[in-house]
Amino acid sequence: MSIRLTSGANRRRKALNRLFTASLAVAMVLAIIPLALILIDVAQKGLPVMSWSFLTDLPTPPTIPGGGIANAIVGTFTMVGIAALISVPLGVGAGVFFSEWPESKLSFISSFLNDVLAEFPSIVIGIFVYIIIVLTTKTFSALAGAVALAIIMTPIIARTTEESLKLVPTSLREGSMALGVTRARSVTGVVISTGRAGLLTGILLAIARAAGETAPLLLTALGSYYYARSLFEPTAALPLLIYSYAISPFKQWQADAWGAALVLVLAMLGLNLLTRFTVGRKYAGVRAEI
Repeated sequence: MSIRLTSGANRRRKALNRLFTASLAVAMVLAIIPLALILIDVAQKGLPVMSWSFLTDLPTPPTIPGGGIANAIVGTFTMVGIAALISVPLGVGAGVFFSEWPESKLSFISSFLNDVLAEFPSIVIGIFVYIIIVLTTKTFSALAGAVALAIIMTPIIARTTEESLKLVPTSLREGSMALGVTRARSVTGVVISTGRAGLLTGILLAIARAAGETAPLLLTALGSYYYARSLFEPTAALPLLIYSYAISPFKQWQADAWGAALVLVLAMLGLNLLTRFTVGRKYAGVRAEI
């Protein structure tokens, strides 16, 4: 009798295992379908306008064939690069503080405010930077756009850094300090070194998020049809170009908007794949060693 019951229980467990495995597979397919449809649609409409001149030339009036998005590509790289220079030190420093000094009241309050900032609508951040920088300098600029993107990136980097460093075993911290190493030196030389792959993952994901933002740039960088000669004048960006071209009544600009969208999607997809298959694998290796 006991053998029959055991055999029946095994069959039920196997049936439940197959059911849940099939459910997970269906959920995965349902999650991938929207991404696949977006990629196919953007590729079908964007590939016809793709060419070397499209990537290297400046925009032209809508009645003149040709033209490109080179200024928007340069503007995007410029603003995202400056934003990274601002946000990476702040975000990593905040994440280290949240992870290594959780008993501090300041750490608790700051961590809570960091989560609140991460949920802020990007348009609100754009309005804030518009009031603080654009109205003060009396001009839209790449600098204002970079500051807005940095505010968006900082809480993402901080939270990812905190979660990555929490995965480092406490025994490594204790072993380091047992050898007479100061806490600060232990954090920088042992904890951050062990969790560096997770830090890089958070930084790359924050960059990918910032590169696709449109709303804050509408109020800070504004956009331009030319290369920016300095950081203190209106600057083009791929999201801004896509937005302005997509709502225009001109067929040529609408087609160029699809091409620019394809460039942006491929850049973000490439960055995320790089994160997944390089940094992500190293991170998994570090966790396995730990």
